[in-house]
Amino acid sequence: MALNIHDNSLITLQASYKTFLFDTDFQSVLPEIFLMTTGIYLLVYGVIWSTSKEKNYPLLLTPLSWLSLLACLFTFVLLINSPIQNALVFYNTLVIDDFTTFIKGLILLSTFFCIFMSRDYMKQESLNAFEYLILILLSTSSMLFLVSSADFISLYLALEAQSLCFYVLAALKRNSEFSTEAGLKYFLLGAFSSGLLLFGCSLIYGFTGVTNFSELARIFTGGTQEFLVSTTALPACELGMVFLLVGFLFKITAVPFHMWSPDVYEGAPTPVTAFFLIVPKAALFGVFLRIFGESFYDFILPWQKILLVSSLASMILGSIAALSQTRIKRLLAYSSIGHVGYLLAGFACGTIEGIQALLIYLVVYIFMNITMFAIILSALRREHLQVVPRLKYITDLAFLAKTNPVLALTFTVTLFSMAGIPPLAGFYSKAYLFFAALSSNLYLVAVIGVLCSVLSCFYYIRLVKIMYFEAPKNWCSFSRIPVENAITLAITLFFILFFMFYPTPLHLITHKIALTLCL
Repeated sequence: MALNIHDNSLITLQASYKTFLFDTDFQSVLPEIFLMTTGIYLLVYGVIWSTSKEKNYPLLLTPLSWLSLLACLFTFVLLINSPIQNALVFYNTLVIDDFTTFIKGLILLSTFFCIFMSRDYMKQESLNAFEYLILILLSTSSMLFLVSSADFISLYLALEAQSLCFYVLAALKRNSEFSTEAGLKYFLLGAFSSGLLLFGCSLIYGFTGVTNFSELARIFTGGTQEFLVSTTALPACELGMVFLLVGFLFKITAVPFHMWSPDVYEGAPTPVTAFFLIVPKAALFGVFLRIFGESFYDFILPWQKILLVSSLASMILGSIAALSQTRIKRLLAYSSIGHVGYLLAGFACGTIEGIQALLIYLVVYIFMNITMFAIILSALRREHLQVVPRLKYITDLAFLAKTNPVLALTFTVTLFSMAGIPPLAGFYSKAYLFFAALSSNLYLVAVIGVLCSVLSCFYYIRLVKIMYFEAPKNWCSFSRIPVENAITLAITLFFILFFMFYPTPLHLITHKIALTLCL
C-alpha cells in the first residue's frame, strides 16, 4: 500500500514537472508567438474588412501599417523583458541566449524601419495590397525562430517559412512583368538552394544519427570510437557540410551563388527590395555563425578555405560589377554582394575578434542601408511637376545639391560611409574587420579588402559627382520628404556620423555576444 502511494506521488510529481517545463518552453518563445499570432489576427481583420460591402471596401494599408509597427515594437519589448535569458527549449530544438536576443533585436529594429519608411511609398503608389505587411510580419517571426534554431529540423522549417513569404513578396506587383519575373526566379533558385541545404542535413544525419548542433559538436570534437574508425563517415559529413555551406552562401547572395540577386532586387517593389537587402542578412548570418562556429568548428580548415574564396570573389565582383550599373537598385544589389564579402571575411577568421568584427559590421551595414532606402523611397518630381515613381536611374540624382541641399548632404555622408571614408561608421567597421583579419594572418584578405574598398569609392563618389556637378537632361527634384522618412534619416544619420566618437557600447555588447557564441 505504501509502495502504491509512493508511486502515485512520484507520477504526480513527474506530471507537474513536465507541465512546468512545458510552460517555460512557451514563455521563452513568447515574442515569436506574439508576432506570429498578431500576423494571423491582422490577416483575418484585413480579409473581413477589405471585402465588406457595407464599409465600401476600405483600403486598410494605413491602419494595418500602424498596427504592424506596434506589433514589432511590442515584440521588441517582450524580447528585452523576457524572464528566460538562457535556455534550451522544445526538446533541444531552440536555444535562447544573449546571441539570439541581440540578433532578434536587430531583426525587429530593421523590420520596424523598413515598414516605417515605406508607408508613404505604398500610399503614393496605390499599392493596395495589405498582404505585404502580413507577409513581412510572418517572415520576421520565421526569422526569429531561425536565429533560435539549435537543430536541423527547426532550422529547415524556419528557413522554408521565411522563404515562402519572400517568394510572394518579390512578385507582389501582380501587374508588373519585372516583379513576376523576380518572384519566379527567386522561387526556382531559392527552392534549388533549399534542396542543397536539405541534402547536406540528410547526409550529416545519415552518418551521425544526430540533428542537434551541440550533439554534433560533441561527436566531431571527441567522437565515438566507431565514428572515428569508419572510413566513410567523416568524408561524408564533410561533404554534407559543403552542401550546407553552399545553401547558406546562396541565401546570403555570396559569389558564386549571387546570380539571382540583382534581377530579384530590381524586379521586386522598392520597399520589398529594402526588406530583402536589410533584414534577412542578420538572421542568416546569425544561424550560419551558430552552425559553423559550434557544430563544425573542428572542420575549420575545409570551410575556412571555401569562405575565404567566396569572400574574396564577392568583394572583387561586387566592386567591379557595380562600376557599370546605371540603375540604382542594381547598383545597391552589387554593393550588397561586396558587403557580404566583407562579412564573410570576418567569419573566415574563425576567432572571437572575427565574429565581433562581423557583428559590428552587420549593425553598421543595416543602418547605412536603411538611410539609403529612406532616400530612395522618397518621391521625385520631373519637369512640369509631374510626380514619377521614385528614384530609378543614378542620373535622376542630377543637381540634387541645388534642389535639396540637405538631402544631398545626407546622401553624400551615407555614400562616404559605405565607401569606408573616415571618420564615419563605415570606416570604423571596415578597419576593425581588417585588423581582425590581420590578427588571424589573413593578410591577402585584408589587402584585397582595402583595394576593393578603394575601388568601391569610384562608384559611390560618382553618385556624389552627379548630385553636385552634373546638369540634368530632364529637370527633376525631390518633392517634400515624408515625415516617416525624415525621422528615419535623422536617426540613422546621427548613428553614421557620431558612432566613431563613442563606439564603446556596441563594442562591449558585440564582444559579450561573441564570447557567448564561442564559449
